[in-house]
This record gives sequence, structure tokens and C-alpha cells, in this order.
Amino acid sequence: MPELPEVETISKDLNKKIPGLKIRDFWTDFKAGKGLGKNIQLPPDIGKFKKEIISRKILKVYRKGKNILIDLSGGKLLLIHQKMTGHLLVGKWQINKVKSLKLKVQSLVSGEMQEKVNNYIHAIFYLSNGRQLALSDLRKFAKIMAGDKDKIEALPDLKNLGPDPLELTEKEFVEILNKQKGKIKQILMDQEILSGIGNIYSDEILWFAKIHPFARVEKLSNKNLKNIYKYTRQVLKEAIKLRGASISDYRDPEGKSGGYDKIRRVYRREGEKCPLTSLGTGLYCNGIIKRIKIGGRSAHFCSKCQKL
Repeated sequence: MPELPEVETISKDLNKKIPGLKIRDFWTDFKAGKGLGKNIQLPPDIGKFKKEIISRKILKVYRKGKNILIDLSGGKLLLIHQKMTGHLLVGKWQINKVKSLKLKVQSLVSGEMQEKVNNYIHAIFYLSNGRQLALSDLRKFAKIMAGDKDKIEALPDLKNLGPDPLELTEKEFVEILNKQKGKIKQILMDQEILSGIGNIYSDEILWFAKIHPFARVEKLSNKNLKNIYKYTRQVLKEAIKLRGASISDYRDPEGKSGGYDKIRRVYRREGEKCPLTSLGTGLYCNGIIKRIKIGGRSAHFCSKCQKL
């Protein structure tokens, strides 16, 4: 799932490309009533949805948690949550009917846009400059909604989000964690406590802080919590600079991969040696990266320097 660094990259890129343009039309292969996992999540009345967005000017694109928000003229707000495998692309596509009577969406832009991961197009916003904003989503879990800005902001999708970890002071961050109980990895990934951190970056943060993912947050010292704050900022900023991680489906609006997966320390490194070295010695810690299950998700950690 795209996390804070990936969503931040997409939002910033889109904010350079599409403000000032109008939405001319909208297409989707969504079919009402099919349910989660079979179609992207859209309001059941596509006609009404179109009325909320068509002819509106795009004013601004920004991020809240893992949500991409697009301010439209007339006080409207478009919300897109990319969920597990979705990402937004800016380009040109052509919709063709094939022999099976199914629709095939073909990219008219060469290069990275031709990569298979960029060709699961299920929604297209047609823009006034002749370009299109499209959602590619292999598993079709993504969510799109639009309406009056105050009404969208009042929905649980946004209202219940915790604060952005990059906007917190050390004191605020520690105070938030001191109020929690449970395993630290689950706390970091709980979007109502802190918004934007997911599986990838919680693993990376805890490796830097040398804290086991199963460690109980209520038993961690203030020094531990301050270290988590320090490395949360370090890891997220580093990942933003590298334009996110493209370990699986994430790509930027031009269809290009991010660079963080090339330097990730523990996430999906099961069976490899821990990359920690003793400064000035070049000696590795000799721990092996292990994977365990936690709340239906995987956690990766060093068996030696992240002991429980």
C-alpha cells in the first residue's frame, strides 16, 4: 500500500501538473453493487458523482494521511485513497473494445507508462489540456469520492485520522505514544493514532530504533520513544527524497519507480544479514532478518539487535 512518502510524492507531483485545469469528463469500468475487491469504491450513482466534478477547476492537490485530496472550484473536494495497489498517473489513454466485448484501456504514452503495473486502469479523469489523470489499480480496492468540502472533511475517512508524524514535535509525539497500550508496530500503523505510516516504514523505523515490533509501547522508556520519533522523521524524509518505495505496485504520476526499496534495511529482507555495522569497524552485527506475523500483517526485524 502506498504510505506517507509515496502519497506525498504523488500529491506534490500532481500539484505541479494539474492545478488550473478543468475536469471535462470521467470514465470508469466500475459497476454498482459488485462490492469491495471486485470494483474500485465509488458512489453508486456515477451520474451524481460526475455532476460534483465535471467543469470544476482543479485548485490544489495535497495529502492527508494516505489520502490524496484535490480542491475543486465551487467548494468541492475530490478524495482518492489508493489503498493496496493503486497509483495515479498523468498521461493519455485510449479505450478500445475487444472481441470479448470487454474494454481494454491502452496507454498512448511510451516508456514507463507501458509497464504492466501501470496498465490496470479503472478510472480516468479527462482534463482540459487534453491530458488525463488515471487510476491504475491491480486489486481494485481504491476509493474515490467527491462532494462539498466540509461534508467530505467530516467523514470518518478524514475526521478520524491521527496527526501527521512529520508535523509533530518530539514532545507531542512522545505524549501520544505514552497514552497508548499495545505492540509498538501496530501502534505506529494505527491511522487514528498517527496517520501515514504503514508496514514498510514501521519496520524500517523500528530497525533504526533497535526495538522489537512486538515490544509493548507502555513498557518503552522515554528514551526509546524519543528514538522512535527521531527515526520516524529520518526514515520518512529519506523515503520522500527518494520518491517512495516501488517494491510492488507503487509508481509516480509519470509511471516511474521510487528509489527507497533499493536501500531498505529490513522490510522483505527475510533471511538476509542485518545491515547494521559498527561505526569505524566495518563489522556487521551478524543478526539475521526474520519475519513474523502481527495482526494479519508481516513484521521484519533483526534477530540480534531488536531483541524482545
